[in-house]
Amino acid sequence: MKNVQIVDGAVNATFSIFQATDSEFALIFPAEGQDLEVVEDFVERVGERTAGETLTPVWSRPIHKRDAQGIHGTLYYDYKNKANRLPASRREIDRLPGQINEAQRALYAKLREEEA
Repeated sequence: MKNVQIVDGAVNATFSIFQATDSEFALIFPAEGQDLEVVEDFVERVGERTAGETLTPVWSRPIHKRDAQGIHGTLYYDYKNKANRLPASRREIDRLPGQINEAQRALYAKLREEEA
C-alpha cells in the first residue's frame, strides 16, 4: 500500500492521507517517479468511470498521519488553475529552485543524481 496525501481547497486546511494499492497508485501516478497529480488531469486521462472506480476504494482506507510510513504521492483537488506551478514531470524533486529552500535543493539534487 502507498500513502496518498490529498490537498484540496478546504478552509480547514487539513490534508488527509489515504492508502492506495500499488495498481491504484500506478493509475493515479503513471509516469516513472511521478508523485504529484491534479485530480482533474487524472479524470481527463482515464475518464470519469475509471477515476471513480479507482478512487472510491481509496477513500475507504484513511490512515492517520502518525501511522503513515511516508507519503508516496500528493493528489491535488481544485488545483487546475494552479497546475502550472507543479513541475512538468509531476515529480516533487523537480520543483523549481525558487520554490524551495537551499536544503531542499541539495536533497532533491542528490535524489535526482541517485536516480541517474
